[in-house]
Amino acid sequence: MEKAIFIGTGSMQRYHEIFDEQTRANLNKDLDFLDVLITKENMNEYKTELQEVKYAFSSWGMPVISEEEIADIFPNLKALFYAAGSVQFFARPFINKNVIVTSAYYANAVPVAEYTLAQILLANKGFFTSNEIYKTQGSTKASEYCHKFHGNYHAKVGIIGAGAIGRLVVDLLKAFKLDVYVYDKFLSEDAIAQMGAKKASLEYIFEYCNVVSNHLANHDDLVGVIDKCLLSKMQDYSVFINTGRGRQVNEMDLVEVLEKNDTITAVLDVTFPEPPLEGHAFYKLKNVILTPHIAGSMSCEVARMGDYMLDEFLRVRNHQPCEYGVTLKMLETMA
Repeated sequence: MEKAIFIGTGSMQRYHEIFDEQTRANLNKDLDFLDVLITKENMNEYKTELQEVKYAFSSWGMPVISEEEIADIFPNLKALFYAAGSVQFFARPFINKNVIVTSAYYANAVPVAEYTLAQILLANKGFFTSNEIYKTQGSTKASEYCHKFHGNYHAKVGIIGAGAIGRLVVDLLKAFKLDVYVYDKFLSEDAIAQMGAKKASLEYIFEYCNVVSNHLANHDDLVGVIDKCLLSKMQDYSVFINTGRGRQVNEMDLVEVLEKNDTITAVLDVTFPEPPLEGHAFYKLKNVILTPHIAGSMSCEVARMGDYMLDEFLRVRNHQPCEYGVTLKMLETMA
């Protein structure tokens, strides 16, 4: 059987959660795994064994390895199966050395999209801050407050970024009578129409949508792109949801907008830094809902990513193209 490894950081136990018992049993039919987690620190120690490795399986914590190190330590590596989302920080050297890199970004998109769908539907009902009003001012005031929100029938929902997650959110929203608008500079009006949505500018989305959900790619040129100019356009009783990256939002501008208009709500699963620094206004504002980066795969959901990578391995073994293979061209626009 061909040699394989798990490579990353942390403990082997974590990788056994991601590549669960059934997935490992299926992999073990074809592969002989080294019985230790390979890390950046122990690569040289196991250099002899690693010379023969054909397949590597990883997830969060994948180390950055140079082209020179790949040539020296992993000369026979055919494919790297990454059971997580973004490969931006480590993929290029492997691709440059003709190693197949494939990612479970779509598997990780599923729970983020499910989380986002739930937040959108709740947002349009005034859910997030009505609890505090109910407890402090009574049910009548809470009901009056909720009825100032649009509700979900023909509510306008703005999706910023139509990568794997954004597209899946749009797809899930089709089950509901919502008017969906998408901003994505890489997609044409026709392409977005085929998704079942309408192409719109960022300005339009922030000004006219009842809910705005951020799914932009994590690129340096997008740092702070969601700023006061956009956020100040939000209408009363609207909600901003961020499951993308915290640094895409000018958080000082967001605080200023939320302080000036307490009918606007921000639901933040990500911040920058993460978590927010002690004493940050996000902890004090009643119209900010913080969740601890739980939109992505968590608990038993992580096994979905390992299962996707099992399928990708079987494609490689059978000389078929990977469904989620990553190219240098894709890295120009991927999260």
